[in-house]
Amino acid sequence: MAKSNNGEKNKASNERNNGGRIYTKNIKTATPEITKQKTGDYSVKTKILESVESKSFRENTPYFEIGDTVDVHCRIKEGDKTRTQVFSGTVIAREGRGMNEYFTVRRMVGDEGVERKFPLHSPNILDIRPIRSGKARRAKLYYLRKRVGKGVRLSQRHSKHTVTK
Repeated sequence: MAKSNNGEKNKASNERNNGGRIYTKNIKTATPEITKQKTGDYSVKTKILESVESKSFRENTPYFEIGDTVDVHCRIKEGDKTRTQVFSGTVIAREGRGMNEYFTVRRMVGDEGVERKFPLHSPNILDIRPIRSGKARRAKLYYLRKRVGKGVRLSQRHSKHTVTK
């Protein structure tokens, strides 16, 4: 710790030379708590934020992969009425982690491609049903946007996690 000319500790140099530690206060007990911050580390969240997120997690998240054809049952509010709408299409991307996880579904309506991003743990998503498993060798299938007609279809992969109609 660096000292200034009058013998007091210099706060700015103390923050630089304390080994990357951040001093925070715990809201429940109001005592200082030392957490070590690493660059690129995703576990910098506080315990309060994690406890709030854990209440909103979906318990029965179905298993689906990139390239699968899924039916997403959404709750839609129109005024004071609610109804369920099914959006079926191919999963072209998954992104995020934990509470912030999203997946993108693409389908063709007429000659136009329609994409929707769904939060995985949203209470407005009632059900996700994998219908058909597609063979994909990439994490993001954005190249399907340029294709039309039968070129959009992926070859089928036989797997146990899809539902047969």
